[in-house]
Amino acid sequence: MKLYYDMHIHSCLSPCADNDMLPADIAGMGALNGLNVMALTDHNSCENCPPFFEACEFYGIIPIAGMELTTAEDIHIVCLFRDLGSAMEFSDFVYDRILPINNNPKIFGDQIVADTDGQTVRTVERLLISATDIPVDEVPALIKRFGGICYPAHIDRESNGIISILGDIPPEPGFTSAELHDNSRIDEYKGNYPITENYTFVSSSDAHSLSAINTDINCFEFDEEFDNNKAVIDRIFALLSE
Repeated sequence: MKLYYDMHIHSCLSPCADNDMLPADIAGMGALNGLNVMALTDHNSCENCPPFFEACEFYGIIPIAGMELTTAEDIHIVCLFRDLGSAMEFSDFVYDRILPINNNPKIFGDQIVADTDGQTVRTVERLLISATDIPVDEVPALIKRFGGICYPAHIDRESNGIISILGDIPPEPGFTSAELHDNSRIDEYKGNYPITENYTFVSSSDAHSLSAINTDINCFEFDEEFDNNKAVIDRIFALLSE
């Protein structure tokens, strides 16, 4: 069974994303692109996940609630949750850990919480692309408390990648997976960074615009069939945690 995915997508809640990255339109584009599984991963917030879930149900997409967490070191970590409730609890937890700097939309962009119809519910005041006070070493255990999994984002990029900031992936957090923007570099990274030898690598779009959302190019491939979304998510989480 092949499940085509994009596990790193930003909505209009992320100030660096286009305002037309509305939750329902993201799900609709995923359906047009032939995706089966999509994760919404805004910066330091999950507030647009509820309308995203509603839209995914309409389009037949398996949704995963997520977040791109910014650590105290300014490292980006993709955090994924088994259910919407846990994601929203973690979102509330993180909001109080973000640096207390307010957003300036003219400089950084809008931070829009939208509904399923694309209407603005409210805008978020605190700048969501700021760092939190959560150190990278604490992230995996913290995410596990909320029933989730996590892995370093875009480790092959200079901006906010764990390798570009720390020079390597330290053993202490205990990551078992990582995201490469370019999955053709898997062998290169396994050779240069031995800690990743047994990692599971994912490659997602980090889309900030509708046109950047992945098509059916990356997939999880399983021998078994699944009869519900929870079984799919459990199997993906197991793969990324091995």
